[in-house]
Amino acid sequence: MAQLAPIATALGAGASLYSTVRQAQTQSGNARAQAAAAQQQEAARQQQLAAQQAAESRAREARLAGTTAAARARLAASGVSPDEGSAAALTAGLERDAAAAQADSDQVFAARLSAGRRSLLNDDGSLTTWLRAGSSFGNSLRNLLD
Repeated sequence: MAQLAPIATALGAGASLYSTVRQAQTQSGNARAQAAAAQQQEAARQQQLAAQQAAESRAREARLAGTTAAARARLAASGVSPDEGSAAALTAGLERDAAAAQADSDQVFAARLSAGRRSLLNDDGSLTTWLRAGSSFGNSLRNLLD
């Protein structure tokens, strides 16, 4: 009867190790599924931000073109050449302001993209499970040797 105790301990350790390995595999699969879902959500968010950025850029370009054309038309109607002197400075200033607004928009876009980025160092708990399995197996082996 005393000889059955080590065998029972070994069987218990084997069952515990198998259970721990199965749990690690399940956790690893769940972690991969969650990471894939998070990656898909991040890709969709980035596409949405890019589309919004492009729409804002097109709207800004249309406003600039309209404002510049209106200013040039008013200047031409008053007899001033829109390509010389203060008229040229006015249109150049409008273009500089639009370029600065675009640069600000690009910086906000880059910040919004990087704000939602997940860390690559997120753990999925699989290492902890394997360490527990090794510890459990080591304790069982020590019990068998005692």
